[in-house]
Amino acid sequence: MTNPIPFGRELVISSTANPRLKAILALRRRRTREETGQTLVEGYEEIGLALSAGVRPATVYVCEQLFSPAGRAGSQDIGHQSDLLARLRDDRVEVVHLSRQVFEKASYREGPDGLLAVVDEVDRPLADLRVEGPDHLTLLSQGVEKPGNLGAMLRTADAAGVDAVVAADPVTDWGNPNVVRASKGTVFALPVASATTAEALAWLAANDVRLVVTTPETDLLHTDVDYTGRVAIAVGSEKHGADQTLLDAATHRVRIPMHGKANSLNVAASAAIVLYEAVRQRSR
Repeated sequence: MTNPIPFGRELVISSTANPRLKAILALRRRRTREETGQTLVEGYEEIGLALSAGVRPATVYVCEQLFSPAGRAGSQDIGHQSDLLARLRDDRVEVVHLSRQVFEKASYREGPDGLLAVVDEVDRPLADLRVEGPDHLTLLSQGVEKPGNLGAMLRTADAAGVDAVVAADPVTDWGNPNVVRASKGTVFALPVASATTAEALAWLAANDVRLVVTTPETDLLHTDVDYTGRVAIAVGSEKHGADQTLLDAATHRVRIPMHGKANSLNVAASAAIVLYEAVRQRSR
């Protein structure tokens, strides 16, 4: 094993047996994330958004061989990784250099761009989420299993101007690297919390938030409900949908019309459709 050596004031790691690499790989496990209170953020765009949301990484791992000098990936303008690295140095974030071989082992995505940060997790108690103003909009996901779906819902929620996202009885955690990746880093920009379904329903009731739940078992279309005022839009798990407890608590149960042979939509797509109906109504 080769030990890290100074690179100016920064370290260089070229061995895949280095303990630092093992610590990075360990953060892919939920148990390690819960024990350390940390998670991984990879990529220029995701790290940049986290920084804009006030996140300060504990360490950033870089491989400048993977940087794009033109600030582009194919036809996409991704920005200059070197500029972001300078910003991190200005903030006195620890910078560790990895060889290409080590970075590619540490990376959890295809086509890494040479930036990987260790940051604090973002989950917070539900009681800490504030419901302010007459038009508060919450997205509630119950038992969503796939990190990619949870991340995609976060990205949509951010774009739609949602005020909070609550995971009820979550199967995955907010710090799952695939949640972070699929959310494009918006998990750091949105107020998020985890709770049991009972706790989430009590929180909504205490804050006078109406609950609209998506389900195929209703005749009411999602376009026939008023989404103005304080509203929570809820979606259930990929396999089973919303459970009876959530359905019984709903102010309205709504369905999205299906005209093909499939009898259901991807849960992230369902959330997006109903959220943007709320956006449409609120923009009148």
